[in-house]
Amino acid sequence: MNNRELKLERLVEAPRNLVWKCWTEPEHLKHWFTPKPWLTTECHIDLRVGGEFFTMMKSPEGGDFPNRGVYLEIVPNQKLVFTDAYTPDWQPTENPFFTAIVSLADADAGKTRYTAVARHWTVENAKKHEEMGFHDGWAKALEQLVEYTRGMK
Repeated sequence: MNNRELKLERLVEAPRNLVWKCWTEPEHLKHWFTPKPWLTTECHIDLRVGGEFFTMMKSPEGGDFPNRGVYLEIVPNQKLVFTDAYTPDWQPTENPFFTAIVSLADADAGKTRYTAVARHWTVENAKKHEEMGFHDGWAKALEQLVEYTRGMK
């Protein structure tokens, strides 16, 4: 890991196939993706390299925060890589912030080894993301994901 990277690793009590579904199907992602009291009000997923990954987050005060990016790599049930550096038509964005790498591996008794890496374009962006609460926020969202999987089958 370097000074432009933030990382969250956990062993979670959810099967890998359900964690994958939660990351790749909008009807599931909207339930857990944004740490409460924030909400994810919209989600568009075109699960292919170059396909859109879009979420609209709503703050407790009612502000909308769109997040648009594209998938760079998809390994079914194992890995998702997406970035805000491009739009779905491969046009570079003006102020890219980070690339996310989400890795999933089977663990004992239906658990998943979950790793999320946020790789930033600058050291300043990494520090800003950490100050915004990367570790707490991504951990809370992951807890929400695991809780949500308990109702899935």
